[in-house]
Amino acid sequence: MSQPAAIDDLEEGGGAHRLFAGAPSSVGFNKLRKRLLRQVRQALDDFSMVTPGSRWLVALSGGKDSYGLLACLVDLQWRGLLPVEILACNLDQGQPNFPRHVLPQWLDRHGIAHRIEYRDTYSIVTEKVPEGRTYCALCSRLRRGHLYRIAREEGCSAVVLGHHREDMLETFFMNLFHGGRLAAMAPKLVNDEGDLEVLRPLVWCAEADLARFAEAMKFPIIPCDLCGSQDGLQRNAMKKMLADMEAATPGRKETMIRALANVRPSHLLDPALFDFAARSGDQTS
Repeated sequence: MSQPAAIDDLEEGGGAHRLFAGAPSSVGFNKLRKRLLRQVRQALDDFSMVTPGSRWLVALSGGKDSYGLLACLVDLQWRGLLPVEILACNLDQGQPNFPRHVLPQWLDRHGIAHRIEYRDTYSIVTEKVPEGRTYCALCSRLRRGHLYRIAREEGCSAVVLGHHREDMLETFFMNLFHGGRLAAMAPKLVNDEGDLEVLRPLVWCAEADLARFAEAMKFPIIPCDLCGSQDGLQRNAMKKMLADMEAATPGRKETMIRALANVRPSHLLDPALFDFAARSGDQTS
């Protein structure tokens, strides 16, 4: 049996998972696909995400990011570069007009193991959250709780989410401006109960690349009619700020994400991170 193709063999006819049967064969698409695969693989290595033989629950919302995440993981798995079992999971939260047939049909067509779970969190969120307030926090908390439960029921050791580079940066600035702390999203963490990991392999991937990838792959995107319909979210303000920065100075986002991986505790103001009392007088600033 021949070995699965490596990332550099995409355009040399090395074969592909059936998910990519209708993918473009252009040089531009192959470069985009390779870049995303390399960035995902880098994140898996950088943050020690992979335990060979484990089983992952990959959250699939129907948005561009979760489709891109699943496609990259399936691609790496097919190439023998990701030795884990993948179970895609969509949590149907009872939103009006949600097209329930789209995801199971798409997953069946591409031979991807999956579980579709119906839980009406929509009614809970719209009932509990006062008019004019955003739904995101409660909606996310309820969704995460169900994903943890499903992961346990399915024997999964990790819940894998599709947060990308811009999500990390937006969260950092939200915490900086509104939370009074320096923190982004953790690329890897253990839940409060200590029995599951939460992984974010798209941490190095640009949202614009994921959007181009989704368009080229013709993923059947399902928009969120809950959070996505509300204006004035703090995250939207951060997104616009970052977009303006990038427009004024191209490459600024990449510099900022690298900065989050290049921390100098001695040059911040947190004595819990650095022993200032023990600092010798001959150290330079």
